[in-house]
Amino acid sequence: MTTPDLPVQEALPDLLTALRDGTRAVLQAPPGAGKTTGVPLALMREDWAASGVILLLEPRRVAARAAAERMAETLGEEVGRSVGYRIRGETKTSAHTRVEIVTEGVLTRRIQGDPSLEGVAVVIFDEFHERSLNADLGLALCLEAQEALRPDLRLLAMSATLDGAAVARLMGDAPVIASEGRAYPVETRWLDAPWSRPDQRGPRFEDAAAALTLRALAESPGDALVFLPGVGEISRVEGALKRDLPETTDIRPLHGEMALSAQRAALRPSQPGRRRVVLATAVAETSLTVAGVTIVVDAGRARRARFDAGAGMGRLVTERVTKAEAEQRRGRAGRTAPGVCWRMWTKGEEGGLAPFAPPEIATADLAPLALELALWGGGDLRFLDPPPEGALANARALLADLGALDAMGGVTAHGKRMARAPLHPRLAHMILRGAEDDLGGLACDLAALLEERDLLRIPGGPRPGVDLAARLKALRGKPPKGAEGRRARVLKSAKDLRRRMKIAEDRGQAPDIGRLTALAYPDRIAQRRPGGEPRYLLSGGRGAKAPPEDALAAQPLLVAADLDGDAREAAIRLAAAVSHADIEHVFASRIFEEKICVWSKRDRSVLARVRRRLGALALEDRPWKDADPAAIAEAMTEGVRQLGLAALPWTRDATALLGRLRWAAKQGGDWPDWSDEALLDGLERWLTPFLPGIRTVEQLSKIDLNAALEADLGWVGKSALDAAAPARFQTQAGSRLLIDYGRETPTISVRAQEMFGGAAHPMAGETALMVELLSPAGRPIAATADLPGFWRGAWADARKDMRGRYPKHHWPEDPASAAPTTRAKRKSGR
Repeated sequence: MTTPDLPVQEALPDLLTALRDGTRAVLQAPPGAGKTTGVPLALMREDWAASGVILLLEPRRVAARAAAERMAETLGEEVGRSVGYRIRGETKTSAHTRVEIVTEGVLTRRIQGDPSLEGVAVVIFDEFHERSLNADLGLALCLEAQEALRPDLRLLAMSATLDGAAVARLMGDAPVIASEGRAYPVETRWLDAPWSRPDQRGPRFEDAAAALTLRALAESPGDALVFLPGVGEISRVEGALKRDLPETTDIRPLHGEMALSAQRAALRPSQPGRRRVVLATAVAETSLTVAGVTIVVDAGRARRARFDAGAGMGRLVTERVTKAEAEQRRGRAGRTAPGVCWRMWTKGEEGGLAPFAPPEIATADLAPLALELALWGGGDLRFLDPPPEGALANARALLADLGALDAMGGVTAHGKRMARAPLHPRLAHMILRGAEDDLGGLACDLAALLEERDLLRIPGGPRPGVDLAARLKALRGKPPKGAEGRRARVLKSAKDLRRRMKIAEDRGQAPDIGRLTALAYPDRIAQRRPGGEPRYLLSGGRGAKAPPEDALAAQPLLVAADLDGDAREAAIRLAAAVSHADIEHVFASRIFEEKICVWSKRDRSVLARVRRRLGALALEDRPWKDADPAAIAEAMTEGVRQLGLAALPWTRDATALLGRLRWAAKQGGDWPDWSDEALLDGLERWLTPFLPGIRTVEQLSKIDLNAALEADLGWVGKSALDAAAPARFQTQAGSRLLIDYGRETPTISVRAQEMFGGAAHPMAGETALMVELLSPAGRPIAATADLPGFWRGAWADARKDMRGRYPKHHWPEDPASAAPTTRAKRKSGR
């Protein structure tokens, strides 16, 4: 039976009619309407529900227990009779249970094991607006199961702030039933000025939250619920409040990592004459009713998981709340009486809040989803927001790396065993493979440690080291003060894993931790880089760094189990030392030998090495003594390409040949392209054959560059070039002068005496040369394109000048009829 004064009562007739006439519906009701407890109890009385259990999905364990206890109290029963719950590691149900409250992962396991959901009458997705990955997947699986196997199965999505129409379209235009609710009025108060200014001066976040809480308690009656992003902030705000709260006010933390007894204590009303302040994470935003609360202090921050699919790393980020989250939190103040909500931001800042938080499917690690999809066997599942293709592809690549998927993307036998474990696929793989080496019990301990909040991290205490072995020691021995409850939960979780996966205890010890952790994180094996700083290269290719003062910082090989997610160089937060021998043992089939021959820009030489690699890591690196000459030449070619043509030994002949061809190409005709760009692009064609034995920049001087260019030109091309652009011109005196084709007109430079007796102008093929006449000292006298005309005209003036400067030299009046000579001076006696 339902509680008559629940606001959702008004919407129940329409909801019941929708589920009698059809099999799908959406209920939209504001926070505090009572949908979590009221709707399941109302559905219990429906005829169609008599044949099966009512499954109510809750996103959090705290809310699942609290909802079960509240419904059981309404019925006057103990939890586990008509109303029970099933969460990870804990079950309270019986043969009489009609309403079973489960966390979302439990539904996934149930429907994968029994796609028809035999014995289930209706699945209710509570708080669907939170858009958890498991909720999106669960609804997609249920929609397909309903259509293919169970047309009588009812599906109900309940939401407070989500666009109900969008969910209804996903569910095949299901009817939307709205409940306006009858929550008590809540006054909203904002700060007069931002608590944190752009220059960052002002109180720290926790002090500002504590100050606002004290003000709210002073100005408003009742108990207070303070929303904070995480456990650390709760601890620090608690410490700040203890200094100023009166003795009659109790502080009650509330978060999912607490023991059940502490959670219940936080939810219980205050004793007469006392007040309480509940410091809570987002666990208190929905589903839970915290009795007696009429004050909400919203610190305006939320902690979210962000996953970098490319890096394979996730991180927690603290962000501003969204408008939807702020409204959820505000509603907590008006559940049982009129209240007030204090917001730790100004009214002007509210316009900058995002409407909704992104769905988890858009930001989460999709490896668990990818495994579930493979296990389901494909099909076009309907999601409100489809998983990003890139992230899903990376997730499938990881699963293939872990042996969960085959080459076609189908789930393997190993993958099916992994899926049965209530863990991330990495940790499930670690346990299964660890058991093959009789280390399954230790692997269960490690998995439980990695799933739980850090056993050594105490709020307000010093930052612990990164060594996982220290956590195992605390688990198996004495934990630090304040971590006793966490240790008990980890031990229970490890025990449940061993029972569920049928794994016996073993004698695995600290030295085995690295080997097991490497199984879970094959992409995070870290090799220390050279140098003093503890910087590491991960096998997946990314960089990481360890705290310099940490005991593990000197280790040559680590496995990073937890990183802060920085894509450039992640900080290692949890790691285990691993030996080279363990890496060889675990990854023997994946270690490969690689012979590399590459150009080293730093050494300005070819680097030829033999490396044994695991991913990006070089486990062994030695010289490649008998390196393939062709590989060396190829690497040297790349070196020349990086250095540029100027690094080559451009002799006079090579430069002249290049100039001749480039000049000939300008005149037209079918000539090869010897531009700088083309020569660099074609190095393999014309230079590589001349590089055997060349490994350094200094050795490039040994190359006969002229021969390399002539070889590229070929015999036919060289003959054509000799005809079109001869390399040399023979003077009347018999000298063979190099023709300079680098000028606008091909030019020869020659002492005037060698050109005497020439009646015709010098030619190169069909091209008239520019003649640069030189003095006996080799200085230019004149340049002419008409030598006979020069002898008849300007020579007279040049002769006068030269005779005065060089009187011992021959300067005839008529050079055209004089005998040429290579001798600079007159013969004796003449």
